[in-house]
Formats: sequence, C-alpha cells, structure tokens
Amino acid sequence: MTDAYAALLQDQFPWDRWERLILSEGVLLDRPTKTPHPRYPEIIYPMDYGFIRNTTSSDGAEVDVFVGSGRERLVGLILTHDYRQGDRELKFLWRCLPSEIYLAHGFINFDPSKLKGQLILRFPMQTLWEIQG
Repeated sequence: MTDAYAALLQDQFPWDRWERLILSEGVLLDRPTKTPHPRYPEIIYPMDYGFIRNTTSSDGAEVDVFVGSGRERLVGLILTHDYRQGDRELKFLWRCLPSEIYLAHGFINFDPSKLKGQLILRFPMQTLWEIQG
C-alpha cells in the first residue's frame, strides 16, 4: 500500500459509522492479554483481542479488535495480509493508548513472512499522545 493510498483511506474511512457499530454491538474478548492463539500456541497476545459481534470480515469470521485501556474510542486500524491463510483483513484499535498502538502494530508485524500490517490512524499520533495524557 502506498503512503498516498493510506492517507486517502485515513481521510475517507467511515470512522464514525464503525465506532457506532462497536458501541451498539459490543466487543467480545476471546483472547485476553497473555492468551495463546488457538491454532498457533507459540503466538501469545500482548493485549486484549476480540471481535465485534454480528459482523463478518473478509476471512469469514467476525471483524477483529485490539482493545486497549485508553479513553478515546476508535483510534485506528491495521490492514493485515496473512500469508499463512492467504487473506487480507482489518483489525480495529479500540481505546488504545499510543503505547498500545505501537504494541498491536509490532505484534502484527513481528514476523512479516507470516503476517504484516499497515497502520492507519484516525488521528495523528501526536494528537493521541495529547488526548491520552
């Protein structure tokens, strides 16, 4: 993905619509912090991870969400390419502090031969640092 495309996506993405959907449907945490991945037990989740109820992602499962400890609601997303499963999907960053955004992004990109992701922020990182204190 080019930087121009990422900037366009950041500006054109329906952030408010997804935020309302998350608030109305809720997030079900199925992988709390330090939980192993169900198919790849060597992968341990560094933060809470779940999905938005009553949604369907491009992989046929629900839309995924990293859940942080901040106050701001939907702060960004990570567009992923999973080379093991051969799919692409997005993973939302819900209430993530700046440090948690870095953590989620690093987790996704830990082994780029298997999974990699492009970070798209709703707000500039500097703004998130200011908002979140």
